[in-house]
Amino acid sequence: MRRVRWSHRNHIKAIEERQDALRNLPQWKSEDERIFQWTLPPDILGSFMESLTGQMVLPVAVLGPLAIDYGQYSRNDAAQLVEVSRVKEQLYVPIGHTEGGLSVSMQRGMNVLAASGGVKTFLLDDRMTRDSAFVFMGADHAVRCQTWLNEHEDQLRTWINDPDHPGKVLVSGQGTAQVSKNARLLRIDTRVVGPVCHVLYQFDTKDACGPNMITRNAYALNREIVSQMEAEVDIAPIHIFLEANLGGDKKPSHEYFNGGHGRTVLAHAVIPHEVLQHHLDITADALQNLEWAGIHGSVASGMQSFGFTPASAVAALFVVTGQDLGMVGTSSMAHGTVQVVPEGVSFSLQLGGLEVGTVGGGSQLPHAQTYLRLMGCQEPGGARKLAQIIGAAALALEISAAASMASRGSENFFRAHFERGGLRL
Repeated sequence: MRRVRWSHRNHIKAIEERQDALRNLPQWKSEDERIFQWTLPPDILGSFMESLTGQMVLPVAVLGPLAIDYGQYSRNDAAQLVEVSRVKEQLYVPIGHTEGGLSVSMQRGMNVLAASGGVKTFLLDDRMTRDSAFVFMGADHAVRCQTWLNEHEDQLRTWINDPDHPGKVLVSGQGTAQVSKNARLLRIDTRVVGPVCHVLYQFDTKDACGPNMITRNAYALNREIVSQMEAEVDIAPIHIFLEANLGGDKKPSHEYFNGGHGRTVLAHAVIPHEVLQHHLDITADALQNLEWAGIHGSVASGMQSFGFTPASAVAALFVVTGQDLGMVGTSSMAHGTVQVVPEGVSFSLQLGGLEVGTVGGGSQLPHAQTYLRLMGCQEPGGARKLAQIIGAAALALEISAAASMASRGSENFFRAHFERGGLRL
């Protein structure tokens, strides 16, 4: 096979060279040409990734209406998240997937929620974190660094948040300013681990997911800290790492199970006994028995999440709205609860860290723009609304899937997968 210069660039010649390399593979078939049939021009698709070579089509289901009562939020003068109003809507929710039975199950959950008065969602937290690490020759210097940072936190926050910060000026010839004006530093936490001082920056990224924004601002903060600290206390790190795993980026952790990285959402609904019986053919006691067994199974396995199948809902909504698919794992950390109450079952699901945005990145893809607009998530505050929609959709799926599993011998769960193709292989 001839050697190909594998360029990451997306000009037409580079794209065609990569395509020709695939055509020369022995496993290539004529019908495989379909991956080169653009539904969007390559100059558009190429702006979202390097090494563009082909495309694929993913089926999208639209479900609903989802009866949701969600909150609208802002920050007060102390940068605390506060609910300013509530809105009730009937929404249609797009999901992209190839998982047989997923659409039917989520739709059934939405029907249950509608018959029960809808789902109510809350935004409990909203911040993105970046954990920089300052490594010193000894633990004593790490402690001194922590002390200095605690004393200078307000000054550093004012410095990076200054709208006239010189790094926020777009330099001619550059497409991006060195410091983002849309990432607002909320606070700085520190943690000493031996000779390392971890510096946890916490940002409000508005309607962006924000990892690129906070990376730029954390880099600027690190340089400023080193410059000032060397001058004032005469200590200097031997290594500086922009991210050192305390920030929760793309790696599920107990640290952020209950929030603190991403948008923390709680979805809640009370399902009356008659709805349980009519729509799900299940009792409140059967659901609680399943929860009891599932919790003990989770603990015995060391499982980090206490939800039935939230990842399916999160991934399906991530892909159609252009989110970073590497964040599905962290965004799917969930804690579901079932409580028998006099009127029926109180069902809740908390997603600890939904990493979603409605501006920037893949959310600007034309199809993603359409789906975001259909859900009303392109206005200011759209990312917080999207996070709550994902939480509500995930709860709908949890209710339906849990009811199927809680049926006698889990027969309903088996039949749903058998009939929808899960066992055809």
